[in-house]
Amino acid sequence: MRSVQVVCIVFMMYVSLLSGCLSKEDEPSIKIAFSVKDDYTNFDENPQKLADYLSESIGMKVEIFPITSDALALEALRFGSADIAFLDGGSGWMGWKKYGLEVMAADMNADGRTFYNAHAIVLNGSPAAEAHLDDDPETDPFAMLEGSPSCHTGWLKSAGMLIPMGYFIGQNYTKVVGDEEDIESLRNTIFSYFSEDAMIPDSGTPYYNYGGALRCLSEEVGDVAFVKDSTVNTYCGDSNANGPEGWCLEMDEYVALPSFGKAPSHPLMYNPTTVGDDLRQNLLIALLDLENSEDGRAMLSDILNTPGIVETTSDEHLGSYSNLIEHVPGISVYLDSKYSS
Repeated sequence: MRSVQVVCIVFMMYVSLLSGCLSKEDEPSIKIAFSVKDDYTNFDENPQKLADYLSESIGMKVEIFPITSDALALEALRFGSADIAFLDGGSGWMGWKKYGLEVMAADMNADGRTFYNAHAIVLNGSPAAEAHLDDDPETDPFAMLEGSPSCHTGWLKSAGMLIPMGYFIGQNYTKVVGDEEDIESLRNTIFSYFSEDAMIPDSGTPYYNYGGALRCLSEEVGDVAFVKDSTVNTYCGDSNANGPEGWCLEMDEYVALPSFGKAPSHPLMYNPTTVGDDLRQNLLIALLDLENSEDGRAMLSDILNTPGIVETTSDEHLGSYSNLIEHVPGISVYLDSKYSS
């Protein structure tokens, strides 16, 4: 009889231990889609440090789901392999509009904003500049750009192409030339409205990116440069620690036309089917609190490459951007193929 009791006790202890193991494995967790390195020589740069902090803060297991691109992060969010992820503006917009993802927060740029303004820069004395500066509401500076060679930062860049072209098409300055479901129609639309000499540079060439587009204008290769609000000061003004670039003109030679709209910083997207309101709020509190400690500020800088996190929503962060780029021909088809491939 005693031997039977001993066996029963041992069996019950085994079941209890097994149950504990299973509950540990089945413990609910949050997964962050994050681009990781194969090896971290400095743990301060390892996203696992952020995961450990969040886990302690919200009282829930937090894991890193490794990805190598925004496309894979978006796919992980869509199919529930991950719950939250920082994405770029385009993939965030696609996740919001097509896949039902939502914005929880956004990272700050170096200047503390969660956006930058997209502008057309023209030279002082040009018809567009005069129309802007004459205080006459009847003269439209944007209409003066028709037929003028344009300087873009690159193919499908936000401030250098998508936002301004979304504006010009949406405001009926020009119509799409070609198939409205084909992204290549954007190239034809640019050439048709501005000029066949429009500069759409490739990476690594002199007129690529923000500085390149401004250089393109400065060297009069084009009559208008599509850049962000800080570009002129960054390359030709006080923000350039080494002084103005050799191709810069005097600062008063550059005239910024009214902003087309805002380009968003990286949104922190979440899947509302796996992250409920309470959990979302707990995550937000923990992320916003990073700014309040030295260790937290180090994680923001070393891991997230931002000075801070700001709470926001999909409409607040992506709404104006969405209203512009949805006019770009083939943008939804293009992004869908890009992020679902």
